[in-house]
Amino acid sequence: MATRFYNTLTHGILEFVPICPGPNPADPLRGATVTMYSCGPTVYDHAHIGNFRAFLFADVLRRFLEFRGASVRQVMNMTDVGHMTEDTTADGTGMDKIEAAMGKMRLSKKNGHAEVENPDDPYQIADYFADQFVGDARALGLSVVRDFDEATPSAKNQILPRPTKYINQFIEMITSLLSKGYAYIGEDGVVYYDVGSFSRYGRLSGNLLQKLQYGAGGRINELAAKRHPADFFLWMPDSRHVMRWASPWGEGYPGWHIECSAMAVSILGPSIDIHTGGEDNIFPHHECEIAQSEAATGKSFARFWMHARHLRVDGEKMSKSKGTMYTLHDLATRGYDPLAVRYALISCRYREAMNFTLGTLNSAAKNTATLREFAAQLSVISGRGSVDATTEVTSELDKRVLDRFGQMLDDDLNVSGGLGVIFDWISSIDLAGCGQSRAQSALAVLHRIDMVLGVVFPHRSFESEKIERVEGLMALRAAARRNRDWLRSDELRREIEALGVDVKDGPKGSTWEARLTPPT
Repeated sequence: MATRFYNTLTHGILEFVPICPGPNPADPLRGATVTMYSCGPTVYDHAHIGNFRAFLFADVLRRFLEFRGASVRQVMNMTDVGHMTEDTTADGTGMDKIEAAMGKMRLSKKNGHAEVENPDDPYQIADYFADQFVGDARALGLSVVRDFDEATPSAKNQILPRPTKYINQFIEMITSLLSKGYAYIGEDGVVYYDVGSFSRYGRLSGNLLQKLQYGAGGRINELAAKRHPADFFLWMPDSRHVMRWASPWGEGYPGWHIECSAMAVSILGPSIDIHTGGEDNIFPHHECEIAQSEAATGKSFARFWMHARHLRVDGEKMSKSKGTMYTLHDLATRGYDPLAVRYALISCRYREAMNFTLGTLNSAAKNTATLREFAAQLSVISGRGSVDATTEVTSELDKRVLDRFGQMLDDDLNVSGGLGVIFDWISSIDLAGCGQSRAQSALAVLHRIDMVLGVVFPHRSFESEKIERVEGLMALRAAARRNRDWLRSDELRREIEALGVDVKDGPKGSTWEARLTPPT
């Protein structure tokens, strides 16, 4: 069975064959090189579980391609400038999200909670939330963050790139678009993309120009500066903006859309295999990315566009006022293992709307515990600790299960179907009558399956990173307790427990231990 994914660009399910396929035409993924760009977080606040559903979908997609034998080069941006608080229109409205975060940080510091030393420094704000995202992503097992951890310093910014490091590339792409007639300088001095110059605008989203005749972004005061209401800005001259740089068009900052286009092209090349994101990225962001990238390079930008559906909580849109806009920290402080959260968010098909509840998470925690307990029992029976994904699968039943699991995910990444195959297989195995050889074979299957799921055998780099972080926070908490700073001690306890561990205080000091299962 061929591997087939839904392509938003063509509005249908197609066989996925990489630009650089493997040597065997009958199995184009094995030995292939796949390039993949994933829209990541805007680092102005903590990522919530709705954000992470899209990021984890991309992670499972990447892992499955590797399961099929491909080598995947994935890039995920961390937007640290130019993304507005209201982003449903091409220009966006409101204020820069980093600037909005600065106001919140000032208030936080005034109330005695100093997340950053200087809340008036936008770079400190961005660095703080970027670090928070990377920590959460490690706990959730995102492979792109593992790459980031293991990369040399010079290569890190090509894995989780930050727009503030790519200003020159933005200016180069904008200059190219101007020279080719795809962009113009408005009477207000703003550099705009001319959507009328790109005949394929609207192909991804269905928002054709005649539908967009009314309703400009609202960022500027007068529409007269634009040739068409849907034209969007590439560079905004603004000497008062919180983050700004010199450019041929005046001191200012780049548009949100140009950032992903220029970073993807400069890092991965003009044509990539897959671009992912949440469904809210389809328009305007991804539509604008296509227009910019293809006009600048003259080549097809991304062959497959794949989008995860929105996440609802308790049947409704996530809401801060109702306490349902959960972050990983929120759920960890309730006692949930981050990998149980991962299981919950990946277990529903990515193109289906998902309703997240604490009941769903409890079920995910039990299923995760079942998989881990099964692995532990197989490990004892196998009598050796070296079984991994490369160990030979000798049982014909195990081979068929592995094939069926792969076939389920070949069908547009049907993880829920794959999980059904796995749990049926587990229930069919009599561990009491399982010999050493069969246990080794079954354990090897579980390792291979977990190459995709990522919930049974956490990657060592994540675990070692977590241990180092926990120990550092425990030392800070011990110092706070010695100084009788109970408020700070409680804050640090919550931060430690958010990493999926339990803290115990006793007469001889404080200790911690990993929390393997959440409360029932």
